Amino acid sequence: MKLKLVLTALLLTLGSQAMAAEVNLYSARKEALIKPLLDDFTQQTGIKVNLVTAKAGELMQRLKSEGKNTPADLMLTVDAGNLYRAQSAGLFQPVDSVALQAAIPAQYREPQGYWFGLSLRARPIMYASDRIDASELGSYEDLADPKWKGRICIRSSSNIYNQSLVASMIVANGEQATEAWAKKFVNNFARSPKGGDTDQIKSVAAGECDIAIANTYYLGRLTNSSKASDNEVAAKIGIIWPNQKGRGVHLNVSGVGLIKSAKNRSEAIRLMEFLVSDAAQKWYADVNNEYPVTPGVAIQGALKTWGAYKADNINLSNLGTHNANAVRLMDRAGWK
Repeated sequence: MKLKLVLTALLLTLGSQAMAAEVNLYSARKEALIKPLLDDFTQQTGIKVNLVTAKAGELMQRLKSEGKNTPADLMLTVDAGNLYRAQSAGLFQPVDSVALQAAIPAQYREPQGYWFGLSLRARPIMYASDRIDASELGSYEDLADPKWKGRICIRSSSNIYNQSLVASMIVANGEQATEAWAKKFVNNFARSPKGGDTDQIKSVAAGECDIAIANTYYLGRLTNSSKASDNEVAAKIGIIWPNQKGRGVHLNVSGVGLIKSAKNRSEAIRLMEFLVSDAAQKWYADVNNEYPVTPGVAIQGALKTWGAYKADNINLSNLGTHNANAVRLMDRAGWK
């Protein structure tokens, strides 16, 4: 009888451990851009990943509504501004991981460990290679020159990517100088901001404007597309890495944070660490056209053809702390 009780307790314990071998991930990235990595993680570790995808704002609202009863263990989203918002809302808890700290340069993770960058996204100047001499532009600041009046396409000020770019300029130049720049920059728009980054690139190719600011992976998607029309657009676009004699091109991240009430904490941290492994980082670069966040991972294809660049090395948590000022500044400048 005693042996039977011991065996029953053991089976219950093993069953409980088996049930716990899972991670619940809320992701603002489309399923196709993350699921293959999650499947590899499950295959290697036996830990199941339950994936929920939605836009960043929707996921944050859901997490707030669910409170401590949320099933989520991790939230993955794009842009340091969104990660900062989640942190500020009290959704994350800090993680002290030697593996994450060793793999990710300090500027691409929150100083106290509340979130960690997983991949890098550069936001350079793109131009019509048949109409613009690249030597005419050396910095973001140059885009305020009146000679570019009616020649620039960019998406709206409500876009977090643009808010983070302006926040980085506030860090570099101060709020007053950045606002003066923004007012002149807005005067150079070819049209009222609309659409996403791909739309800006296509507008340059179509001759609606000569210059755009966009994340490089959007150009990478057009370059690698199976559609000849997309390839034709990409072939008309050149990249200028701005501020190479100064602070460097603006970079941002896609990143992840551990939910404050995570039920599967150790499994979640294992997934975080897996996502910065060399194999996972190479997959990000090859499939998503994003730069590895870990140094030394080889790149190929479009990323390699664009060449090397100097990156702005500010800690990206600054993009969040300066976001509100950036939004107000853009509004005052008339950036719709």
